[in-house]
Amino acid sequence: MPKIVKPLTDILVKNAKSRDKSYSLFDGEGLFLEVTTLGTKHWRMKFTNPVTGKSNKLAFGPYPVVSLADARQMRLEARRLIRNGVDPIQYEREQKANLLKESANTFENVAREWHRNKIDSWQERTASNVLHRLERDVFPYIGKIPIKEIKAPLMLEVLRRIETRGAVDMAKRQAQVCGQIFRYAIACGKGETDPVPHLRGALKSTSRGHHAAITPDELPDFIRAFEAIEGRMYPPTRIMFRLMMLTFVRTSELTTTEWSEIDLDREDWVIPWQRMKMGKKKLNPRKVDHHVFLPKQGWRLLRELYNYTGGSKFLFPNIRNHEVSATNFGILAAVKRMGYSGKMTGHGFRSLAMGVIKERLGYRHEVVDRQLSHASGDTYGEAYDRAMFLDERKKMMQEYADYLYGLTETDSVVSNIVRKPLNQIKR
Repeated sequence: MPKIVKPLTDILVKNAKSRDKSYSLFDGEGLFLEVTTLGTKHWRMKFTNPVTGKSNKLAFGPYPVVSLADARQMRLEARRLIRNGVDPIQYEREQKANLLKESANTFENVAREWHRNKIDSWQERTASNVLHRLERDVFPYIGKIPIKEIKAPLMLEVLRRIETRGAVDMAKRQAQVCGQIFRYAIACGKGETDPVPHLRGALKSTSRGHHAAITPDELPDFIRAFEAIEGRMYPPTRIMFRLMMLTFVRTSELTTTEWSEIDLDREDWVIPWQRMKMGKKKLNPRKVDHHVFLPKQGWRLLRELYNYTGGSKFLFPNIRNHEVSATNFGILAAVKRMGYSGKMTGHGFRSLAMGVIKERLGYRHEVVDRQLSHASGDTYGEAYDRAMFLDERKKMMQEYADYLYGLTETDSVVSNIVRKPLNQIKR
């Protein structure tokens, strides 16, 4: 018959004093308090290992940090494990290992791992911007928290900090980035949920749309407004503006064009695919050179421009450093002086051209789309682009230029400005 053990009491545990030798006070079912010669007290539990059948001891911690009630609760949990055939010592080791692992899987650590995994598919600038925004807007607030512990309310608090400084669109973009990080964590077994979808409706809404652009009906007044100021413009900037209207390439593609890409004698302008937006992609870049198909009015503009910048690398060099290209600031400044700020952008010329060529000149959408250098969206699109649309696009670009120059009474392509070397021109 097993020995009956009288349970301990809080008073008995509290008043237990040190002796010449260490001794134990038993509470039953294997639980006892070990009192050392120094008077320190530790809770322990004897048990039979369900796996090996050997006797062993569990350590529950020191008294009074662990109270009698706490020790009894820990004994109960250990007995449940033993009854289920689990070694409580091994279980405790695994729990500690998991805790250490989870503490290492902070949001910042997982985010940086996700960033390293994605970096090969991004342009260098994109990779830098993504990490910089996380370091500025997210890591300071949830970076040190285990990613499993981040729920929707905490994520919302982080994003609302961004909103409070007026960066509503940035908050939306950061939500998208964080959502990718949470999903990456789930796939790697480091996270359990993505709280971002639960924020739908909680963030401020934004009026998203296309780049500002005038309509074809507004084009005549727009051109007249430009002609009213172009005589006072820096000549290369004036030519940049007109080329923008005639070619509707992307502003970055125009401003960074080098003279080496242009053959004035043969009137041939081809932008290498490496400089095109879709060609800059790290994964599956679109390796199709872009034919600008400059009309005769545009070639006269380029020959005029050559008098100013022909000795430089770029068509539009930076006025202070000819080794780098200019920006589209001149175009934006001209749009503002014309009174079209907020109504027209550099990218808006592309939308405007699409509308004019389809609505006024009657060309098919796919022809204009290729001239805009949009991907075809089908397997044979790029081969079709090179083989079939070139002649039609060349004809279309000349008709578009003639249409533009026919909208106003002024039909001069080159303003009556005295040509001077670039370093003698006053801004």
